[in-house]
Amino acid sequence: MEPIDTSLIDWSRAQFALTAMYHWIFVPLTLGLGLIMCIMEAIYVRTGKEFWKSTTRFWMKLFGINFAMGVATGIILEFEFGTNWSNYSWFVGDIFGAPLAVEGIVAFFLEATFIALMFFGWEKLGKKTHLLATWMTVLGATFSAWWILVANSWMQYPVGMEFNPETVRSEMVSFAAVALSPVAITKFLHTVTSSWVLGAVFVVGVSAWYLLRGRHTDFAHASIRVASIFGLCAALLTAATGHQSGVDIARHQPMKLAAAEGLHEGGTHVGLVGVGLLKPGVNWAHPAEDPFLFKVEIPCGLSLLATNTPDGYVPGIKNLLEGGYVGDDGLTALSAEQKMMLGHKAIDALRNCKRGTDGEQVEILRENFPYFGYGYLKTPEELVPPVAVTFYSFRVMVILGGYFLALFAGLLLAGKRIAMWKPGLLIILLSIPLAYAASEAGWIVAEVGRQPWTIQDLLPNCAAVSKLPVGSVKTTFWIFAVMFTTLLIAELCIMLRAISVGPEKNCAS
Repeated sequence: MEPIDTSLIDWSRAQFALTAMYHWIFVPLTLGLGLIMCIMEAIYVRTGKEFWKSTTRFWMKLFGINFAMGVATGIILEFEFGTNWSNYSWFVGDIFGAPLAVEGIVAFFLEATFIALMFFGWEKLGKKTHLLATWMTVLGATFSAWWILVANSWMQYPVGMEFNPETVRSEMVSFAAVALSPVAITKFLHTVTSSWVLGAVFVVGVSAWYLLRGRHTDFAHASIRVASIFGLCAALLTAATGHQSGVDIARHQPMKLAAAEGLHEGGTHVGLVGVGLLKPGVNWAHPAEDPFLFKVEIPCGLSLLATNTPDGYVPGIKNLLEGGYVGDDGLTALSAEQKMMLGHKAIDALRNCKRGTDGEQVEILRENFPYFGYGYLKTPEELVPPVAVTFYSFRVMVILGGYFLALFAGLLLAGKRIAMWKPGLLIILLSIPLAYAASEAGWIVAEVGRQPWTIQDLLPNCAAVSKLPVGSVKTTFWIFAVMFTTLLIAELCIMLRAISVGPEKNCAS
Protein backbone atom coordinates (compact mmCIF):
# COMPACT_ATOMS: atom_id res chain seq x y z
CA MET A 1 0.00 0.00 0.00
CA GLU A 2 1.30 3.45 -0.92
CA PRO A 3 2.00 5.63 2.10
CA ILE A 4 -0.82 8.01 3.01
CA ASP A 5 -0.19 11.58 4.11
CA THR A 6 -0.92 11.53 7.84
CA SER A 7 -2.35 15.04 7.64
CA LEU A 8 -4.97 13.72 5.20
CA ILE A 9 -6.01 11.11 7.76
CA ASP A 10 -6.11 13.71 10.54
CA TRP A 11 -8.19 16.20 8.55
CA SER A 12 -10.57 13.49 7.29
CA ARG A 13 -11.07 12.28 10.85
CA ALA A 14 -11.54 15.85 12.06
CA GLN A 15 -14.18 16.55 9.41
CA PHE A 16 -16.12 13.39 10.24
CA ALA A 17 -15.84 14.08 13.98
CA LEU A 18 -17.08 17.65 13.45
CA THR A 19 -20.13 16.43 11.51
CA ALA A 20 -20.88 13.60 13.94
CA MET A 21 -20.63 15.78 17.05
CA TYR A 22 -22.85 18.50 15.59
CA HIS A 23 -25.35 15.86 14.47
CA TRP A 24 -25.38 14.37 17.95
CA ILE A 25 -26.41 17.69 19.43
CA PHE A 26 -29.83 17.19 17.83
CA VAL A 27 -30.40 13.42 17.94
CA PRO A 28 -30.59 12.74 21.71
CA LEU A 29 -33.06 15.57 22.27
CA THR A 30 -35.25 14.15 19.50
CA LEU A 31 -35.26 10.72 21.18
CA GLY A 32 -35.69 11.97 24.74
CA LEU A 33 -38.11 14.85 24.24
CA GLY A 34 -40.16 12.72 21.84
CA LEU A 35 -40.94 10.06 24.42
CA ILE A 36 -41.75 12.66 27.10
CA MET A 37 -44.30 14.37 24.85
CA CYS A 38 -45.80 10.92 24.11
CA ILE A 39 -46.29 10.39 27.83
CA MET A 40 -47.83 13.85 28.24
CA GLU A 41 -50.23 13.30 25.35
CA ALA A 42 -51.20 9.93 26.84
CA ILE A 43 -52.09 11.77 30.05
CA TYR A 44 -54.20 14.17 27.97
CA VAL A 45 -56.05 11.32 26.26
CA ARG A 46 -56.70 9.66 29.60
CA THR A 47 -57.80 12.75 31.53
CA GLY A 48 -59.26 14.86 28.73
CA LYS A 49 -57.78 18.01 30.33
CA GLU A 50 -56.87 20.75 27.85
CA PHE A 51 -53.96 21.64 30.14
CA TRP A 52 -52.12 18.48 29.07
CA LYS A 53 -52.93 19.05 25.40
CA SER A 54 -51.37 22.52 25.57
CA THR A 55 -48.40 21.16 27.49
CA THR A 56 -47.83 18.46 24.88
CA ARG A 57 -48.09 20.94 22.00
CA PHE A 58 -45.50 23.21 23.57
CA TRP A 59 -42.89 20.47 23.89
CA MET A 60 -43.87 19.17 20.44
CA LYS A 61 -43.03 22.55 18.96
CA LEU A 62 -39.50 22.35 20.38
CA PHE A 63 -39.26 18.74 19.20
CA GLY A 64 -40.08 19.79 15.65
CA ILE A 65 -37.46 22.54 15.55
CA ASN A 66 -34.79 20.17 16.79
CA PHE A 67 -35.90 17.30 14.51
CA ALA A 68 -35.46 19.37 11.34
CA MET A 69 -31.89 20.32 12.24
CA GLY A 70 -31.00 16.70 13.00
CA VAL A 71 -32.12 15.55 9.56
CA ALA A 72 -29.97 18.18 7.82
CA THR A 73 -26.74 17.18 9.58
CA GLY A 74 -27.44 13.43 9.37
CA ILE A 75 -27.66 13.44 5.57
CA ILE A 76 -24.23 15.07 5.27
CA LEU A 77 -22.76 12.54 7.70
CA GLU A 78 -23.76 9.58 5.53
CA PHE A 79 -22.36 11.18 2.37
CA GLU A 80 -18.95 11.52 4.00
CA PHE A 81 -18.52 7.74 4.02
CA GLY A 82 -18.32 7.87 0.24
CA THR A 83 -16.34 11.07 -0.11
CA ASN A 84 -13.72 10.87 2.66
CA TRP A 85 -13.69 7.14 3.38
CA SER A 86 -14.14 5.51 -0.02
CA ASN A 87 -11.76 2.62 0.71
CA TYR A 88 -13.82 1.82 3.78
CA SER A 89 -17.02 2.00 1.74
CA TRP A 90 -15.57 -0.34 -0.89
CA PHE A 91 -14.22 -2.80 1.67
CA VAL A 92 -17.43 -3.20 3.72
CA GLY A 93 -20.13 -1.32 1.80
CA ASP A 94 -22.17 -4.48 1.28
CA ILE A 95 -22.47 -4.89 5.05
CA PHE A 96 -22.38 -1.36 6.39
CA GLY A 97 -24.83 -0.13 3.77
CA ALA A 98 -27.51 -2.69 4.63
CA PRO A 99 -28.65 -1.27 8.01
CA LEU A 100 -28.41 2.27 6.64
CA ALA A 101 -30.63 1.26 3.72
CA VAL A 102 -33.18 -0.27 6.08
CA GLU A 103 -33.03 2.90 8.17
CA GLY A 104 -33.82 5.01 5.12
CA ILE A 105 -36.54 2.78 3.71
CA VAL A 106 -38.35 1.84 6.92
CA ALA A 107 -37.52 4.18 9.80
CA PHE A 108 -37.20 7.46 7.91
CA PHE A 109 -40.38 6.91 5.91
CA LEU A 110 -42.19 5.97 9.11
CA GLU A 111 -41.14 9.29 10.62
CA ALA A 112 -41.95 11.24 7.45
CA THR A 113 -45.41 9.69 7.20
CA PHE A 114 -46.59 10.28 10.74
CA ILE A 115 -44.83 13.54 11.63
CA ALA A 116 -47.23 15.53 9.42
CA LEU A 117 -50.22 13.84 11.08
CA MET A 118 -48.71 14.62 14.47
CA PHE A 119 -48.20 18.33 13.83
CA PHE A 120 -51.24 19.12 11.68
CA GLY A 121 -53.76 16.53 12.83
CA TRP A 122 -54.77 17.92 16.23
CA GLU A 123 -58.14 19.17 14.97
CA LYS A 124 -58.63 16.54 12.27
CA LEU A 125 -57.89 13.29 14.09
CA GLY A 126 -59.48 11.73 17.13
CA LYS A 127 -57.53 11.84 20.38
CA LYS A 128 -56.40 8.23 20.26
CA THR A 129 -55.57 8.37 16.55
CA HIS A 130 -53.45 11.46 17.08
CA LEU A 131 -51.71 9.81 20.03
CA LEU A 132 -50.92 6.86 17.75
CA ALA A 133 -49.40 9.24 15.18
CA THR A 134 -47.23 10.79 17.90
CA TRP A 135 -46.04 7.40 19.12
CA MET A 136 -45.33 6.25 15.56
CA THR A 137 -43.26 9.37 14.87
CA VAL A 138 -41.14 8.78 17.96
CA LEU A 139 -40.97 5.07 17.22
CA GLY A 140 -39.69 5.89 13.73
CA ALA A 141 -36.97 8.09 15.19
CA THR A 142 -36.01 5.31 17.58
CA PHE A 143 -35.95 2.74 14.77
CA SER A 144 -33.71 5.11 12.85
CA ALA A 145 -31.32 5.23 15.81
CA TRP A 146 -31.43 1.43 16.04
CA TRP A 147 -30.22 0.85 12.47
CA ILE A 148 -27.55 3.54 12.64
CA LEU A 149 -26.27 2.07 15.90
CA VAL A 150 -26.29 -1.41 14.35
CA ALA A 151 -23.99 -0.07 11.64
CA ASN A 152 -21.73 1.64 14.18
CA SER A 153 -21.64 -1.43 16.43
CA TRP A 154 -20.58 -3.58 13.50
CA MET A 155 -17.55 -1.33 13.09
CA GLN A 156 -16.71 -1.97 16.75
CA TYR A 157 -17.46 -5.71 16.60
CA PRO A 158 -17.57 -7.07 13.01
CA VAL A 159 -19.71 -10.22 12.77
CA GLY A 160 -21.86 -11.98 10.17
CA MET A 161 -19.38 -11.50 7.32
CA GLU A 162 -16.88 -13.29 5.11
CA PHE A 163 -14.09 -11.74 3.05
CA ASN A 164 -14.18 -12.46 -0.69
CA PRO A 165 -10.62 -12.32 -2.11
CA GLU A 166 -11.93 -12.17 -5.70
CA THR A 167 -13.79 -8.90 -5.15
CA VAL A 168 -11.61 -7.69 -2.25
CA ARG A 169 -14.80 -6.96 -0.34
CA SER A 170 -16.36 -8.18 2.87
CA GLU A 171 -19.73 -9.77 2.21
CA MET A 172 -22.62 -10.32 4.58
CA VAL A 173 -23.45 -13.95 5.35
CA SER A 174 -25.96 -13.34 8.16
CA PHE A 175 -28.09 -10.22 8.40
CA ALA A 176 -29.44 -11.47 11.72
CA ALA A 177 -25.93 -11.69 13.18
CA VAL A 178 -25.28 -8.08 12.18
CA ALA A 179 -28.68 -6.72 13.26
CA LEU A 180 -28.92 -8.65 16.52
CA SER A 181 -25.30 -8.50 17.62
CA PRO A 182 -25.12 -8.36 21.44
CA VAL A 183 -22.84 -5.34 21.12
CA ALA A 184 -25.44 -3.59 18.94
CA ILE A 185 -28.24 -4.34 21.39
CA THR A 186 -26.26 -3.00 24.35
CA LYS A 187 -25.10 0.08 22.44
CA PHE A 188 -28.65 0.85 21.33
CA LEU A 189 -30.08 0.49 24.83
CA HIS A 190 -27.31 2.58 26.42
CA THR A 191 -27.46 5.30 23.76
CA VAL A 192 -31.24 5.59 23.75
CA THR A 193 -31.65 5.56 27.54
CA SER A 194 -28.95 8.20 27.89
CA SER A 195 -30.82 10.27 25.29
CA TRP A 196 -33.93 9.94 27.43
CA VAL A 197 -31.90 11.39 30.31
CA LEU A 198 -30.89 14.36 28.16
CA GLY A 199 -34.50 14.94 27.12
CA ALA A 200 -35.61 14.88 30.75
CA VAL A 201 -32.86 17.32 31.79
CA PHE A 202 -33.90 19.64 28.96
CA VAL A 203 -37.54 19.62 30.12
CA VAL A 204 -36.74 20.26 33.80
CA GLY A 205 -34.19 22.92 32.82
CA VAL A 206 -36.62 24.89 30.65
CA SER A 207 -39.32 24.49 33.32
CA ALA A 208 -36.90 25.82 35.95
CA TRP A 209 -36.44 28.93 33.80
CA TYR A 210 -40.18 29.57 33.91
CA LEU A 211 -40.17 29.17 37.71
CA LEU A 212 -37.28 31.63 37.96
CA ARG A 213 -39.31 34.12 35.93
CA GLY A 214 -42.53 33.37 37.81
CA ARG A 215 -44.33 32.41 34.58
CA HIS A 216 -46.45 29.37 33.69
CA THR A 217 -45.81 27.85 37.11
CA ASP A 218 -48.49 25.14 36.86
CA PHE A 219 -47.08 24.09 33.49
CA ALA A 220 -43.54 24.10 34.88
CA HIS A 221 -44.37 22.03 37.97
CA ALA A 222 -46.31 19.46 35.92
CA SER A 223 -43.52 19.18 33.35
CA ILE A 224 -40.86 18.81 36.04
CA ARG A 225 -42.79 16.02 37.73
CA VAL A 226 -43.30 14.01 34.53
CA ALA A 227 -39.73 14.56 33.34
CA SER A 228 -38.22 13.77 36.76
CA ILE A 229 -40.01 10.42 37.06
CA PHE A 230 -39.10 9.59 33.47
CA GLY A 231 -35.53 10.84 33.90
CA LEU A 232 -34.93 8.89 37.11
CA CYS A 233 -36.02 5.64 35.43
CA ALA A 234 -33.90 6.48 32.36
CA ALA A 235 -30.84 7.27 34.50
CA LEU A 236 -31.11 3.91 36.28
CA LEU A 237 -31.44 2.11 32.94
CA THR A 238 -28.47 4.05 31.57
CA ALA A 239 -26.33 2.92 34.50
CA ALA A 240 -27.36 -0.71 34.00
CA THR A 241 -26.73 -0.69 30.25
CA GLY A 242 -23.47 1.18 30.85
CA HIS A 243 -22.25 -1.68 32.98
CA GLN A 244 -23.06 -4.19 30.24
CA SER A 245 -21.35 -1.93 27.72
CA GLY A 246 -18.23 -2.07 29.90
CA VAL A 247 -18.36 -5.86 29.85
CA ASP A 248 -18.66 -5.84 26.04
CA ILE A 249 -15.75 -3.43 25.67
CA ALA A 250 -13.56 -5.53 27.97
CA ARG A 251 -14.33 -8.59 25.87
CA HIS A 252 -14.06 -7.16 22.37
CA GLN A 253 -12.07 -3.88 22.67
CA PRO A 254 -9.75 -4.26 25.68
CA MET A 255 -7.44 -1.48 24.48
CA LYS A 256 -10.34 0.99 24.65
CA LEU A 257 -11.04 -0.03 28.24
CA ALA A 258 -7.37 0.27 29.18
CA ALA A 259 -7.25 3.77 27.68
CA ALA A 260 -10.47 4.81 29.41
CA GLU A 261 -8.92 3.79 32.75
CA GLY A 262 -5.36 4.95 32.10
CA LEU A 263 -4.35 1.36 32.87
CA HIS A 264 -0.78 0.72 31.79
CA GLU A 265 -0.27 -2.66 33.45
CA GLY A 266 -3.24 -4.82 34.34
CA GLY A 267 -3.83 -7.67 36.72
CA THR A 268 -6.48 -9.04 39.04
CA HIS A 269 -8.48 -7.07 41.64
CA VAL A 270 -7.93 -3.95 39.52
CA GLY A 271 -9.43 -0.77 40.94
CA LEU A 272 -11.67 1.64 39.06
CA VAL A 273 -10.36 5.21 39.00
CA GLY A 274 -13.09 7.46 40.37
CA VAL A 275 -11.15 10.69 39.89
CA GLY A 276 -7.59 11.16 38.77
CA LEU A 277 -5.15 13.45 37.03
CA LEU A 278 -2.78 12.16 34.35
CA LYS A 279 0.76 13.39 33.93
CA PRO A 280 1.15 15.30 30.65
CA GLY A 281 3.29 13.90 27.83
CA VAL A 282 3.19 10.26 28.96
CA ASN A 283 4.40 7.67 26.43
CA TRP A 284 1.70 5.14 27.16
CA ALA A 285 3.42 2.35 25.27
CA HIS A 286 6.50 2.70 27.48
CA PRO A 287 5.83 5.02 30.45
CA ALA A 288 8.92 5.75 32.48
CA GLU A 289 6.96 6.06 35.73
CA ASP A 290 3.51 6.09 37.24
CA PRO A 291 1.40 8.02 34.69
CA PHE A 292 -0.88 9.54 37.36
CA LEU A 293 -0.26 12.69 39.34
CA PHE A 294 -2.95 11.39 41.70
CA LYS A 295 -5.94 9.08 41.60
CA VAL A 296 -8.73 7.86 43.86
CA GLU A 297 -9.74 4.27 43.14
CA ILE A 298 -12.74 2.10 43.90
CA PRO A 299 -11.15 -1.19 45.03
CA CYS A 300 -11.67 -4.05 42.53
CA GLY A 301 -14.06 -1.77 40.61
CA LEU A 302 -12.58 -2.29 37.15
CA SER A 303 -12.32 -6.05 37.55
CA LEU A 304 -15.96 -6.09 38.60
CA LEU A 305 -17.01 -3.85 35.70
CA ALA A 306 -15.10 -5.84 33.07
CA THR A 307 -15.54 -9.41 34.29
CA ASN A 308 -18.42 -9.29 36.80
CA THR A 309 -16.06 -10.70 39.42
CA PRO A 310 -13.84 -8.69 41.81
CA ASP A 311 -10.80 -10.91 41.13
CA GLY A 312 -11.14 -10.92 37.31
CA TYR A 313 -8.05 -10.25 35.18
CA VAL A 314 -8.01 -7.00 33.19
CA PRO A 315 -5.11 -6.41 30.76
CA GLY A 316 -3.47 -3.01 30.58
CA ILE A 317 -1.89 -1.27 27.61
CA LYS A 318 1.47 -2.95 28.24
CA ASN A 319 -0.12 -6.40 28.46
CA LEU A 320 -2.07 -5.88 25.25
CA LEU A 321 1.05 -4.81 23.37
CA GLU A 322 3.30 -7.53 24.75
CA GLY A 323 0.73 -10.36 24.91
CA GLY A 324 1.47 -13.52 26.88
CA TYR A 325 -1.49 -13.39 29.26
CA VAL A 326 -4.34 -15.90 29.22
CA GLY A 327 -7.62 -14.44 27.96
CA ASP A 328 -11.22 -15.35 28.77
CA ASP A 329 -11.15 -17.90 25.94
CA GLY A 330 -8.33 -19.80 27.68
CA LEU A 331 -5.83 -18.94 24.94
CA THR A 332 -2.56 -17.08 25.37
CA ALA A 333 -2.85 -13.58 23.91
CA LEU A 334 -0.59 -12.72 20.98
CA SER A 335 1.66 -9.69 21.11
CA ALA A 336 1.07 -6.72 18.82
CA GLU A 337 4.15 -7.64 16.78
CA GLN A 338 2.87 -11.20 16.30
CA LYS A 339 -0.49 -9.85 15.13
CA MET A 340 1.29 -7.51 12.72
CA MET A 341 3.27 -10.44 11.27
CA LEU A 342 0.06 -12.43 10.75
CA GLY A 343 -1.53 -9.35 9.20
CA HIS A 344 1.36 -9.08 6.73
CA LYS A 345 0.85 -12.74 5.82
CA ALA A 346 -2.82 -12.08 5.15
CA ILE A 347 -2.10 -9.04 2.96
CA ASP A 348 0.64 -10.88 1.02
CA ALA A 349 -1.72 -13.81 0.46
CA LEU A 350 -4.36 -11.41 -0.85
CA ARG A 351 -1.88 -9.97 -3.34
CA ASN A 352 -0.98 -13.47 -4.53
CA CYS A 353 -4.66 -14.35 -4.85
CA LYS A 354 -5.14 -11.39 -7.13
CA ARG A 355 -2.30 -12.68 -9.30
CA GLY A 356 -4.16 -15.94 -9.84
CA THR A 357 -2.17 -18.10 -7.44
CA ASP A 358 -3.75 -21.40 -6.38
CA GLY A 359 -6.11 -21.92 -3.47
CA GLU A 360 -3.28 -22.33 -0.98
CA GLN A 361 -3.00 -18.55 -0.74
CA VAL A 362 -6.74 -18.24 -0.21
CA GLU A 363 -6.42 -20.62 2.74
CA ILE A 364 -3.53 -18.58 4.19
CA LEU A 365 -5.62 -15.44 3.83
CA ARG A 366 -8.61 -16.96 5.60
CA GLU A 367 -6.46 -18.33 8.40
CA ASN A 368 -4.88 -14.96 9.12
CA PHE A 369 -7.74 -12.65 8.17
CA PRO A 370 -8.68 -11.87 11.83
CA TYR A 371 -5.39 -9.92 11.95
CA PHE A 372 -5.67 -8.41 8.47
CA GLY A 373 -5.74 -4.82 9.66
CA TYR A 374 -2.60 -5.18 11.76
CA GLY A 375 -0.61 -5.61 8.55
CA TYR A 376 -1.13 -1.95 7.70
CA LEU A 377 0.43 -0.72 10.95
CA LYS A 378 4.07 0.30 11.14
CA THR A 379 4.65 0.06 14.90
CA PRO A 380 2.81 -1.49 17.86
CA GLU A 381 2.53 1.96 19.42
CA GLU A 382 -0.06 2.89 16.78
CA LEU A 383 -2.49 0.60 18.61
CA VAL A 384 -2.61 2.92 21.63
CA PRO A 385 -5.49 5.42 21.29
CA PRO A 386 -5.34 8.97 22.71
CA VAL A 387 -5.41 7.98 26.37
CA ALA A 388 -5.96 11.37 28.00
CA VAL A 389 -8.97 12.25 25.81
CA THR A 390 -10.55 8.84 26.42
CA PHE A 391 -9.78 8.84 30.15
CA TYR A 392 -11.23 12.27 30.91
CA SER A 393 -14.25 11.80 28.61
CA PHE A 394 -15.14 8.59 30.41
CA ARG A 395 -15.01 10.38 33.76
CA VAL A 396 -17.18 13.25 32.49
CA MET A 397 -19.78 10.77 31.26
CA VAL A 398 -19.90 8.68 34.44
CA ILE A 399 -19.74 11.52 36.98
CA LEU A 400 -22.45 13.52 35.21
CA GLY A 401 -24.56 10.37 34.94
CA GLY A 402 -24.46 10.08 38.72
CA TYR A 403 -25.28 13.79 39.06
CA PHE A 404 -28.41 13.46 36.89
CA LEU A 405 -29.56 10.49 38.95
CA ALA A 406 -29.30 12.63 42.09
CA LEU A 407 -30.92 15.60 40.32
CA PHE A 408 -34.09 13.73 39.37
CA ALA A 409 -34.36 12.09 42.78
CA GLY A 410 -33.95 15.49 44.48
CA LEU A 411 -36.62 17.08 42.28
CA LEU A 412 -39.12 14.34 43.13
CA LEU A 413 -38.41 14.73 46.84
CA ALA A 414 -38.62 18.53 46.73
CA GLY A 415 -41.84 18.68 44.71
CA LYS A 416 -43.26 22.20 44.35
CA ARG A 417 -40.95 23.46 47.09
CA ILE A 418 -38.17 23.68 44.49
CA ALA A 419 -39.76 26.94 43.26
CA MET A 420 -38.72 28.63 46.52
CA TRP A 421 -35.02 27.83 46.09
CA LYS A 422 -33.73 30.19 43.40
CA PRO A 423 -30.10 28.91 43.40
CA GLY A 424 -31.43 25.39 42.91
CA LEU A 425 -33.50 26.49 39.91
CA LEU A 426 -30.41 28.09 38.40
CA ILE A 427 -28.46 24.84 38.90
CA ILE A 428 -31.24 22.92 37.16
CA LEU A 429 -31.21 25.35 34.24
CA LEU A 430 -27.42 25.08 33.89
CA SER A 431 -27.73 21.28 33.88
CA ILE A 432 -28.89 21.42 30.25
CA PRO A 433 -25.39 22.03 28.79
CA LEU A 434 -24.01 19.43 31.22
CA ALA A 435 -26.38 16.86 29.73
CA TYR A 436 -25.01 17.61 26.26
CA ALA A 437 -21.44 17.40 27.59
CA ALA A 438 -22.14 13.93 29.03
CA SER A 439 -23.76 12.77 25.79
CA GLU A 440 -20.88 13.97 23.60
CA ALA A 441 -18.33 12.54 26.06
CA GLY A 442 -19.90 9.11 25.66
CA TRP A 443 -19.37 9.20 21.92
CA ILE A 444 -15.81 10.45 22.34
CA VAL A 445 -15.07 7.39 24.48
CA ALA A 446 -16.69 5.11 21.89
CA GLU A 447 -14.96 6.55 18.84
CA VAL A 448 -11.64 7.97 20.03
CA GLY A 449 -11.11 4.95 22.27
CA ARG A 450 -11.16 2.54 19.31
CA GLN A 451 -8.50 4.32 17.31
CA PRO A 452 -6.67 3.52 15.04
CA TRP A 453 -9.50 1.33 13.76
CA THR A 454 -12.37 2.19 11.47
CA ILE A 455 -13.29 -1.51 11.71
CA GLN A 456 -11.92 -3.21 14.80
CA ASP A 457 -8.81 -5.30 13.92
CA LEU A 458 -9.66 -5.33 10.19
CA LEU A 459 -9.20 -1.85 8.75
CA PRO A 460 -7.21 1.03 10.26
CA ASN A 461 -7.71 4.66 9.29
CA CYS A 462 -4.69 4.69 7.00
CA ALA A 463 -6.24 1.96 4.81
CA ALA A 464 -9.79 3.35 4.90
CA VAL A 465 -9.32 6.98 3.91
CA SER A 466 -9.94 8.34 0.40
CA LYS A 467 -6.96 9.62 -1.57
CA LEU A 468 -7.93 13.27 -1.73
CA PRO A 469 -5.94 16.51 -1.81
CA VAL A 470 -5.47 17.60 1.79
CA GLY A 471 -6.45 21.13 0.80
CA SER A 472 -9.87 19.93 -0.35
CA VAL A 473 -10.56 18.26 2.99
CA LYS A 474 -9.39 21.35 4.89
CA THR A 475 -11.65 23.58 2.80
CA THR A 476 -14.74 21.43 3.30
CA PHE A 477 -13.93 21.13 7.01
CA TRP A 478 -14.17 24.88 7.46
CA ILE A 479 -17.23 25.14 5.21
CA PHE A 480 -19.00 22.53 7.34
CA ALA A 481 -17.81 24.20 10.55
CA VAL A 482 -19.35 27.51 9.48
CA MET A 483 -22.52 25.88 8.13
CA PHE A 484 -23.14 23.69 11.19
CA THR A 485 -22.43 26.55 13.58
CA THR A 486 -24.90 28.70 11.66
CA LEU A 487 -27.51 25.94 11.88
CA LEU A 488 -26.90 25.57 15.61
CA ILE A 489 -27.20 29.31 16.21
CA ALA A 490 -30.39 29.36 14.13
CA GLU A 491 -31.87 26.50 16.15
CA LEU A 492 -30.97 28.16 19.44
CA CYS A 493 -32.53 31.44 18.35
CA ILE A 494 -35.74 29.76 17.16
CA MET A 495 -35.97 27.61 20.30
CA LEU A 496 -35.29 30.51 22.64
CA ARG A 497 -37.96 32.52 20.84
CA ALA A 498 -40.45 29.68 21.24
CA ILE A 499 -39.56 29.29 24.92
CA SER A 500 -39.86 33.01 25.57
CA VAL A 501 -43.37 33.01 24.04
CA GLY A 502 -44.25 30.07 26.24
CA PRO A 503 -47.04 27.51 26.11
CA GLU A 504 -50.62 28.23 25.14
CA LYS A 505 -52.98 30.05 27.48
CA ASN A 506 -54.39 26.78 28.83
CA CYS A 507 -51.03 26.31 30.56
CA ALA A 508 -50.77 29.86 31.87
CA SER A 509 -50.92 30.57 35.60
